[in-house]
Parts: sequence; C-alpha cells; structure tokens
Amino acid sequence: MLETNNITKKYLTKVAVDDISMKLEKGHIYAILGPNGSGKTTWMKMVAGLVKPTTGLIKIDGKDIGVDTRNEIAYMPTEPFMYEWMTIKDIGKYYQDFFKDFSMERYENLITDMDLNMTLKLKTLSSGMMAKLKIAATMARQAKVYLLDEPLNGIDLLARDQVMKAIVTYADEDNTLVISSHLVEELEMVADTAVFFSKAKLVGFYDLDNMRMEEGISVADKYREIYGKMSKEA
Repeated sequence: MLETNNITKKYLTKVAVDDISMKLEKGHIYAILGPNGSGKTTWMKMVAGLVKPTTGLIKIDGKDIGVDTRNEIAYMPTEPFMYEWMTIKDIGKYYQDFFKDFSMERYENLITDMDLNMTLKLKTLSSGMMAKLKIAATMARQAKVYLLDEPLNGIDLLARDQVMKAIVTYADEDNTLVISSHLVEELEMVADTAVFFSKAKLVGFYDLDNMRMEEGISVADKYREIYGKMSKEA
C-alpha cells in the first residue's frame, strides 16, 4: 500500500501540493487527472523520493519513503533523462547497472512489442518512439509502485495503443500503477480509480465501476463536471 498523509510542498510562496492524503492499494490502476499546474507531477516526484515534502509523510507498505524504498518505486518523468548518443541497448545496460530490480529479458520483450530495435540511437528516434522506449525501460523494472507521468504525450494513436498494452500487460495484483495524462478517454479504458487534482489539492477520488453504476457517467463526463464547475466559479 502507498500512503500519502497530509503532504504539502511549498516553493517559497507557491504551494505546489496542498495537504493531500490518500491510500493507493496493490492490484489497482489509478488515473491522476487535472489541468496543468494542479500538482500531479510534484506529487509523483515526492512519492518517488526525488522531492522532499515540506510537511507530511509518505509510506510504502508502512515504511517511510527514502533511500531504502527507491528500488520499490519506478518513476517515469516527463523530462528527457537519456543521452542522445546512446542506443536502445545502452539504455537497457544503464538501467540494469542502476536498478537491482531491472529485468533485461523483460526489457528486450517490451522493446520487441513496441516495434523498436536495440541498435537504434536515441538521436534518431521520433517522439513516439522515445515515449515507447521510456515505458519499456520503466516497466522492465519489477517494482511495487509504477508512476508514469504523461506517458502518452505527443504520440499518435497506434503508438498509444502499444504503450497502453504494455502498461496493462505488466500491471498485476502485486503492484500499484499510477498514470497521469490529459488524455482522459485513454485512461478510462485501463484505470479502475480516478483521482482528480486541482490547484494543488485533491478534489475527487472515485472507484470507476461504482461511479458508472451510481452516476451513469464516464470519467470524461466527471472531468467536465469537476473542472467546468470550477471554471464557472473562478
């Protein structure tokens, strides 16, 4: 279980995450939704141990997030984090050296599934190919928690299908998968829980099956309901 208890992150006078508490269980896929600047990326970076909360606690299976837990959390950032001169095979070797839970066999299978070639250099890859490579490198780890920040950005429909297939294939009952995206409809096909952020706060947490049965609406409809109302109130 991943828990964030009253976590807040401030940068001088700016509040990036404001007193967010929630529990994310194993065996579930969570869609983190919200407009730009709502706190999604900062929340993920704190869970990954890359940014320290100003206040509050983050725990995984009862342990405080820290150096000892970084091998249990696989984080895929939006920012580039690979050198252009590297080949796809080099990326696998780099991850294998850096992460104890990295599986080269799993990585090679993912690369094949993504229609990529191990000899390709990063500088020759399109944005869609780079997105698939980042997913392959992240999902080749055997982590307890996967955090994927905007994995579908800038890629076409067919590439998105491959990415989502890979994500679902390697998600199981022993791990927790968290995905942020502006492509709400894409996440609705795979997620079972939707988490809505706005202005650094948690504004909604919904079991999707219950929401569909009780309210008869989709995630996209709930998104419009939440943020449309906020826009009118602003």
